Amino acid sequence: MQALIMAGQLILGLSILVTLHELGHFLAARAFGIKVEKFYLFFDAWGFKFFSFKRGETEYGMGWLPLGGYVKIAGMIDESLDTDQLASEPQPWEFRAKPAWQRLIVMVGGVVMNVILGFLIFSFTLLNYKGDYLPNDTINAGKGIVAYKLGKEVGLQDGDKIIAIDGKPFERFEDTYSTRVLFGATLTIERNHQTLEVEVPDNLYRKAGTSGKWSFIGYAPLEIEIGSVVAGSSANKGGIMKGDKIIAINDAPLTDKDELSNTLKTSKGKTINLTLQRGKETIHVTPQINNDGLLGIAYDCHPIADHGYKTEPYTVGSALYFGSGDAMESLISNAKGLSKLFTGEEKATDSVQGPIGIATIYGGEWNWARFWAITGLLSMVLAFMNMLPIPALDGGHVVFLLIESIFRFKFSEKVMERAQIVGMVILMALMVFSIGNDVWKHILN
Repeated sequence: MQALIMAGQLILGLSILVTLHELGHFLAARAFGIKVEKFYLFFDAWGFKFFSFKRGETEYGMGWLPLGGYVKIAGMIDESLDTDQLASEPQPWEFRAKPAWQRLIVMVGGVVMNVILGFLIFSFTLLNYKGDYLPNDTINAGKGIVAYKLGKEVGLQDGDKIIAIDGKPFERFEDTYSTRVLFGATLTIERNHQTLEVEVPDNLYRKAGTSGKWSFIGYAPLEIEIGSVVAGSSANKGGIMKGDKIIAINDAPLTDKDELSNTLKTSKGKTINLTLQRGKETIHVTPQINNDGLLGIAYDCHPIADHGYKTEPYTVGSALYFGSGDAMESLISNAKGLSKLFTGEEKATDSVQGPIGIATIYGGEWNWARFWAITGLLSMVLAFMNMLPIPALDGGHVVFLLIESIFRFKFSEKVMERAQIVGMVILMALMVFSIGNDVWKHILN
């Protein structure tokens, strides 16, 4: 069932993204009077398709291969490599007959649509699912930050007040642990009435990606909330109950989300002291860890909920403002991640995700908040990937059109056809690699 849910979310997410991307090309083409022969969700490879119908000059349909989609624009050399129509003289309603600036708009139409969609999804997610945010001024007016393990590693301390990121003031506290910071940033802080700068290394995202954002900094001490207790387990025998919150281990407050698991691994067959919050009561238990280093609980780690700080609700205006900023941040982080692949700082096998990997990210439980968050992120990723200067992608066409516009030099149809073939080979190689990488990771796991 989980596999079906993952596949269902993947297909629905791709359907939304691909349809709107191709709609961007379609609307731009029709605005300039260019004929669109086909509009397909997914590819009808080798002529196989689930259905199709024709309305006006355009055939609409759904192919069987869920690796994208396409619009077939008359007079344009695309992935179909249909060059028969190019043998005749250009017609007024063909792509090749239009000026370069119009063709350029048609080619960026899909990317623009994905960026707009990403902005809207990010904003909708903030407004509908998150609901509110914690103002950074509230933290600075109070006790300042709580530095967890990774925060202390980069030089932050409990009580620091972060007043700027890369020299710019910010409004939401959550921006302090966003990719904007984790990919490397300069934090301007106030400590003991002095202004200091702390440099966050550009590889911190790797550690945070492994241990989670609650290993960097927060606005309150950490707690572990017990989601379930296995009957007959060490936790059950030791008096731990579902809903309990662990606020200290061996009399020391939590400073890292992995602290409990690390303690269990080093305490096999021993007892540990846990301080629990049960409702308004604070209690102490001393469960004995089994020989496998397990306690028999499922849990989640987060800052103590009753932190006393007042949050601000998102309005439509603030959700659009912050949502568009978050979307652009995801675009920039993708660009930074790609640059690290080229510099060798990251391995392609660790970073590249194919369909199986993306389906796994969606997860085996249908959670709409998570679905829209991931789909919004993928919309920005799709926009970024499509603008890469690879022939067969929108970015490849844009490069040729920019050269034509600037230097008044139009490439021959033969050159464009060969470039398209090269691009298709590159894309097919990337697709084979990403799917093979997904399968290999699945086998290893």
